[in-house]
Amino acid sequence: MRGRLWLTIALCSLGAAPALPAAVEVTTGPTPIPGGSARAPGDLTVRNEHLAFALSVESPVPYGVPRGALVDLAPVSGGTIGHDRVVFADFIPNNWSAWPNTYQRVEILERDPERARIRAVRDFGSVRLETTYTLRAGSDRIELSARMSNEGDTPLSHLLSGFTLWPSSGYLFPVPGLAQLNEGAATGALAPRVSAYDAGWSITLHAPYLDHVGSHSRDLFLTHDLAPGQSRSFEAWLQVSDRGDLAPVLAAEIARAGTQPGRVQGSVRDRAGQPLDAPVVVIEKSGVPFAWTLGASGHYALELAAGDYDAYASGPNYSRSPSRHLSVAAGGDYVVDFAGLGAPAELDFHVREAASGRPLDARITITGGAAPVVEYLGRKTFFTELRRIGEARVPIAPGRYRFSVSSGAGVLARDVEVGREVAPGQRASVPVRIRRLFDPPAHGWYAADLHHHADQAEAVTPPEDLARSQLAAGLDVLFVSDHDATVNHPALRRLARERGVPFIAGIEISPSWGHFNAYPLPPGAELAIDTSTASAADVLREARREGATIVQVNHPFIPYGYFASVEAGTAPGGFVPDFDLIEINSNNPADDARVLERAYRYWNARQHYYLSAGSDTHDVWNEQSGRVRMFAHLAGAPSAEAFAAALKAGHAYATYGPLIEPSVMFGASLRPAAGAPFVLDFALGSVRGLREAVLVGDGAVCQRRTFDGALRGRARFGLRGGEAHWYALTVEDTAGRKAYSDPIWVTTADPAAR
Repeated sequence: MRGRLWLTIALCSLGAAPALPAAVEVTTGPTPIPGGSARAPGDLTVRNEHLAFALSVESPVPYGVPRGALVDLAPVSGGTIGHDRVVFADFIPNNWSAWPNTYQRVEILERDPERARIRAVRDFGSVRLETTYTLRAGSDRIELSARMSNEGDTPLSHLLSGFTLWPSSGYLFPVPGLAQLNEGAATGALAPRVSAYDAGWSITLHAPYLDHVGSHSRDLFLTHDLAPGQSRSFEAWLQVSDRGDLAPVLAAEIARAGTQPGRVQGSVRDRAGQPLDAPVVVIEKSGVPFAWTLGASGHYALELAAGDYDAYASGPNYSRSPSRHLSVAAGGDYVVDFAGLGAPAELDFHVREAASGRPLDARITITGGAAPVVEYLGRKTFFTELRRIGEARVPIAPGRYRFSVSSGAGVLARDVEVGREVAPGQRASVPVRIRRLFDPPAHGWYAADLHHHADQAEAVTPPEDLARSQLAAGLDVLFVSDHDATVNHPALRRLARERGVPFIAGIEISPSWGHFNAYPLPPGAELAIDTSTASAADVLREARREGATIVQVNHPFIPYGYFASVEAGTAPGGFVPDFDLIEINSNNPADDARVLERAYRYWNARQHYYLSAGSDTHDVWNEQSGRVRMFAHLAGAPSAEAFAAALKAGHAYATYGPLIEPSVMFGASLRPAAGAPFVLDFALGSVRGLREAVLVGDGAVCQRRTFDGALRGRARFGLRGGEAHWYALTVEDTAGRKAYSDPIWVTTADPAAR
């Protein structure tokens, strides 16, 4: 029975952030963890002197995962619970597929001052899934154990199962050795762990079973099969600290291995010989970042397993020291000092349009130079201000840098490269001139990134920074679609009014078997369904109830995309046709061909499901807004309603870069007589130069036009009535970036009827 506790427990009166004793406590009710999402009367919170975590016994779980999962986790410092730092940190049976699921129950197996142990049991199809959470007095980690048992008659193959860590703030330090890997085999991993962190906290997931990572190391999976009657167990740990320091993580790994470490300690000083208040010493192994320690008052210390390492020191916006090689032996004691660190500097960027001199919104990224591994030491991406357009004050460590300054995300103008030598303590002015090559709004074309997150769930972009990023990308319409949340709508409405641009309020309704953007929503709209139990029909009906004109199927062919789930039989209620748009998602460009093939199939059946496009940005400092976008043609003044109406009418195209202006509007209908000639003419452009335009009719390539890299060109196609029922255009530039149009419909007229 959903939400029922299978052991009677005492109900405690919980205040916000209380002082804590050293003993382990288990309480029921809304969690005392500040910012926590376990808010129901039957939810459980477990805590000791180091950490607190909450299980959603009755509260909905993010992403439509069944109840009985860890949804809140925070450090405890000085007896006070810190802010919740996770969206979800629990076991996933098969790459974020949680269906089919029919029951879950939570029971407290043990609760005394020395230890608490809780078990959650649920099904995943024919699999019985048991997850146990153990917290001991004095421990800085939660012991996690999951057991999958196949109770059916069918073997399960190619499962991706394991624990995940999805932080709600801060930064992510991926599996050491796999920083560049989004999804794939964990070959080359130097340690089976991932850490979320900021200066005042860290959470590390240790997963010794690891052989596959997903979602840039947020998912630590094992690839395996599960035969009928077979069981498999997974052991992991969530280690929590109230400092952004990975020295305790290294100590835990050494203790688990049962080996004797070496001890490394020393001082860190600047060029004036003064100790740094909060020095950071970064440890590299096999040439890649492995861990770091956060010191105090100019001193640091940590333990390392026997082996070879390199180390360097830095501090907030300080230069980094030269690297020192360390050969650490078991039981060794080493003093390694670092000195000569350059003091923080500051650059003032002034970004202007080259021809007119008007200030431009811009994104400034360090592309060459020492971007810090420990991200709370200094950012690598900056934006111009909202209210002082074109101005950005950039705190930075001294050194030699290359910056890329972008206004329009490479769609409206070429990025400008700027080199600078920055001296310790220097403050300097950096003028930047960017030539805008295209002005689509002058021809009625307006752009939006129709899949973009702010700071809800795992996203970490506050509303003001979302606006700065989207405006820097040259987008004409602000847009947000947070997971199952509308809390950021009021702030973005205000920011859009300040800048005089339209705002489209959206929500990403996020069950585990498919995600859907619903927009534009009126003020006050909120999600009113439980995504862990809702069917496909429930979700689509809820989108309309909230007032959405558009329902968009997001990333439809990823493992938990709606179309993929329908094909796999895991979408409850199966296929429901009440949606409008199908997304081109820049995180999944390999799926573009499948999205187009599905769209062509609909168009061949005369079904008016059109395209959409979104970047799915969660973190504007590490992902670029508008790297794919949707241009819609508006006859009058731009507004959320007009933009949505144009999308629904098919007056739009998706693009990674190339620009299109058709002679016949996309989504419009022509009626040539059978055999009568007619022409489709397209004006094209790309800041990277044009390569090819391909006209598709009824899903097959009809004609091609090639270009020699010119910034502008025309593609003119002579056609005859009756050759195809619809035509769409694909354009590619010299960088391989593409644009995909909605169709132009053709109905052949019967000459005898005229």
